[in-house]
Amino acid sequence: MGFVISINISIFIPILTFFYLKKNLSLNRGLLNIRYNKLYKFLPILFFLTFQISIPQTKPSTEKIYEERVRQIIEEGLRTCYAHKMLRELLKEAPNRFVGSDGANRAVEWGKKMMEELGFDNVHLEPVTVPRWERGSVEECVAVLSSGKQIPLSVCALGGSISTTKEGIYAEVVEVKSFDELYSMGEKARGKIVFYNRQMDPTKFNTFEAYGGAVNQRSSGAVEASRMGAVASIVRSVTLKVDDVPHTGAMHYNDSLPPIPSAALSIIGANLLDSLLAVDPNLKLRLRLSCKMMNDVESANVMGEIRGSEKPEEVIVVGGHLDSWDKGEGAHDDGAGCVQSIEALRILKSLGLKPKRTIRAVLFMNEEFGLQGGISYASKIRPGEKHIAAIESDMGGFSPRGFGVSADSTTFAKISQWSYLLDMIDAGKITRGGGGADISPLARYGVVMIGLRVDSQRYFDFHHSANDVLDAVHERELELGAISLAILTYLLAQEGI
Repeated sequence: MGFVISINISIFIPILTFFYLKKNLSLNRGLLNIRYNKLYKFLPILFFLTFQISIPQTKPSTEKIYEERVRQIIEEGLRTCYAHKMLRELLKEAPNRFVGSDGANRAVEWGKKMMEELGFDNVHLEPVTVPRWERGSVEECVAVLSSGKQIPLSVCALGGSISTTKEGIYAEVVEVKSFDELYSMGEKARGKIVFYNRQMDPTKFNTFEAYGGAVNQRSSGAVEASRMGAVASIVRSVTLKVDDVPHTGAMHYNDSLPPIPSAALSIIGANLLDSLLAVDPNLKLRLRLSCKMMNDVESANVMGEIRGSEKPEEVIVVGGHLDSWDKGEGAHDDGAGCVQSIEALRILKSLGLKPKRTIRAVLFMNEEFGLQGGISYASKIRPGEKHIAAIESDMGGFSPRGFGVSADSTTFAKISQWSYLLDMIDAGKITRGGGGADISPLARYGVVMIGLRVDSQRYFDFHHSANDVLDAVHERELELGAISLAILTYLLAQEGI
């Protein structure tokens, strides 16, 4: 509207000038004609100059600036797909990054070197004391039918389990779908191997919700089986993929109860055992494991940052966990989150963007087996710093869909208004409730918790298993996750909370 008004007013300037001169010129007709002719020659110039002066000299809107920045971020990310290059290098250098292992140590060295090569600020390690558990070379489960026939089942020890004796455990089996069903058996479970066979609910669209409905039999199954007098527990792998690959994961013990060995069967193995028990309920299992706990060792979190240009004391953390399980390469879980976090900073730095607030990439150690890295980071006193937001990527390197946000209503609304920018890569779904295991210890300090949300349909096909390798990660999907992190961290750094 201002532009139109300025044209309407200023267009009268040369007209008024003309009539003013006409009134004050000599009445001599010949002289007047001469002066009219000269004036006509200058009228186009007057109109042009007036039009130029009338155009408002406004700056581009903030929205337009951010749209252009986001386009640059997207183009830089997809042009290079550098996250996949980093992931390939990490998995080549340290394919087995189970906490306390040599592979985990090599991963720490790799992370520090990568951040230094990319020119990040304040690259350093922060020591963390972590537990050490070794799987051992023996993992065997055999169903022995009443006829004497032996059928091997694909199995792996759960993280933290004790071993069996060298000869193994040989006992009958009771199959249950829940702890309540186990409790109702009473003394029938004593001296037996408890077989937990509750599957992930396939009717759930969100596979993380389905996982949450089944994982307690893995994490707490040994405790509850021991409570009922059982000698071991085995669990259906927490996955929907029907194959013969067992999926491991953490379990725990209760100091007031005897520890018993615990292992996971593949889905094919679990289905087979279920069928065998239906026709031969008196069959026995022979379970042999050689895993063991060892003394704690020293490891480290890895971090580097882009220091804020105006408010460097305000910090946005973006990260994933550097450790992985030992059965695969830890490509999706969570090599993807680590390289995406590094890539988010690399993109911003390569574009020459100077965020107002500090953006810090943190590669946390030991999310899988105790959370020591996240706890250590949050507990460290950092004079002069104020963490305002933390973002975690730990759902695999799949296509990003948006972010889950745990914050007050005002902050949630502020972050939600940026969804149109994230929609440029179909990642603009902002939902309530978000965060991640590693960043969760920061929540008590009032830090806004944010978790990257991705297409979840395939994640648990690979999770905690030998399936989790580089070939399972799509280059562009991985990069799009990094781009979404770059976009959100940049907006947070510019606008604050």
